[in-house]
Amino acid sequence: MKYELNTPVWMNLSDYEADNRPREKMEMKGPESLSDLELLMVLISSGSGERNVEALSRDALELLDRKDDPDLSRLCAIKGMGKAKSAQVLAALELGRRRQRRLGVGVTISSPGDIYREVRHYATRSQEQFIVLALNGAHEVLNIFVATIGLVNKTLVHPREVFADPLARRATAIAVAHNHPSGVLTPSDDDVNITKRLKASGDILGIKILDHLVFTENAYYSFLEHGLL
Repeated sequence: MKYELNTPVWMNLSDYEADNRPREKMEMKGPESLSDLELLMVLISSGSGERNVEALSRDALELLDRKDDPDLSRLCAIKGMGKAKSAQVLAALELGRRRQRRLGVGVTISSPGDIYREVRHYATRSQEQFIVLALNGAHEVLNIFVATIGLVNKTLVHPREVFADPLARRATAIAVAHNHPSGVLTPSDDDVNITKRLKASGDILGIKILDHLVFTENAYYSFLEHGLL
């Protein structure tokens, strides 16, 4: 689904056509059916000044995709956000963290489909995101983070960005994945080479790479399933 960027700047979510309203989509299909952008649009709710709600949400999502969670001042620096909208986003993030801590043991990764379920929401990004899942000895998720963000069709990955967090968490394994904005699942030569490089680094560090997924909104390619790991 694509929201038009040339809609009037004063539009709220209720002003969009019924089929394009994230709130109605949530009501009909559940919150899991919404993209990250749509979830932020629900949170931010309305535009401000010269910018509509989609533009604000896109900028906020780009900030959230970075390694460190933003504070109030960084969100407020987005033109049109203001303290109230920024506070709503931060409150939702903190509530999610607290709920996750209450769940206790992390999600167990036992198949490529499990990895895909955890990273699929990154498929709508316009740039490649290289995502790392840090796992304990039972292959339970300790953390999921974006190691690096690349261009439209390429991302540059260094082992230090991939392994720094898993080492700090005493992870014994990782799974990695990256989206292909082009929609093509076939891994590139660069994808194959970085996988080999990460595997070699993991062997030295004692951290196993379970799999590397290339994924889109509707499907994934598993290096393990295709004999590349």
